[in-house]
Amino acid sequence: MTITKSLHDLGQSLWLDNITREILDDGTLKRYIDEYSVTGLTSNPTIFDEAIGKTAAYDEGIRQKADAGLKGEELFLELALEELRRAADLFKPEFDRTQGVDGWVSMEVSPLLANDTQGTIDAALRIHKQANRPNLYVKIPGTPAGVPAIEAAIFAGVPVNVTLLFSREQYLKVAQAYMSAIERRIAAGLDPKISSVASVFVSRWDRAVADKVPADLLNKLGIAIMQRTYKAHCDLIAGPRWQALQAKGARIQRMLWASTGTKDPKAPAGLYVEALAAPDTVDTMPEKTLLAFAEKGALKGVMSKDGGDGEQVLARFAKAGIDVEAIAAQLQIEGAASFVKSWTELMQRIKDKSAALATT
Repeated sequence: MTITKSLHDLGQSLWLDNITREILDDGTLKRYIDEYSVTGLTSNPTIFDEAIGKTAAYDEGIRQKADAGLKGEELFLELALEELRRAADLFKPEFDRTQGVDGWVSMEVSPLLANDTQGTIDAALRIHKQANRPNLYVKIPGTPAGVPAIEAAIFAGVPVNVTLLFSREQYLKVAQAYMSAIERRIAAGLDPKISSVASVFVSRWDRAVADKVPADLLNKLGIAIMQRTYKAHCDLIAGPRWQALQAKGARIQRMLWASTGTKDPKAPAGLYVEALAAPDTVDTMPEKTLLAFAEKGALKGVMSKDGGDGEQVLARFAKAGIDVEAIAAQLQIEGAASFVKSWTELMQRIKDKSAALATT
């Protein structure tokens, strides 16, 4: 049995943090499904920018859509959804087998809307309808403006992958929004089974403090924050509010560990994957991390629902002068800005390619 199959059998979903036309066309994604127990994938503007910019695989699609009068975001959305529909169809058997728990792909709303609640709601509804796949999440950032958009989208029946979460406090705001949306659906006589995941980013924590802490604390902050957040999640779903919703058919908003590729070249490639093994969660991995873990990874037990030694480790960071609340806020701002940068570059790339490939 492969180590990835063991992780899957533990109850954790392994998703690929990548999508390109090549891995769809050459069978790589299907091989990852068959050999590494990959049961879903995520995408973001940076992934698409690199995929479109570094190859000619999308040129014909861009030319055809540009000739048909599409441009900018409209062109990109259809180009990306073509790929994500294909991936969603590959994962549909898993989606059906798990009755909608697993087998998902994700498409992000424009990062330019991170501070625009109504714009985010409108975009989420549009993407959900245009995608026309039951197993496609719309990714919405858990920013202050994003939280009410998340509630509104879920109430409207849109499955949501909440992205750009970094801390327990940010997660809990999103979890409250999810429960509120489901409570509103139940009160309105609507189906409470609207799926959602909450994506908490790991490795960016350790990169943020790498030059600010002693050597014995390197690459330990991200895991400790995840332990704290996982405990909050476990406490929440054991509480009366969630238990009442679950009794009426609601589904748990699963924790998703994002940014699980190590940023420190000296750290083991599977550092975060091994530390964050937990049933009923998702680990989304860059291709490099997936392959490295499949080759040399190990299971070292599962995460403790009580947070393990997370708080003790965080106390050591506090003594070292690390303000995790301030860093969490800054990481969310920087994450949103990074996606805006990638989005802007992507839109310019599509504009340039559309002009260069236009039929004369």
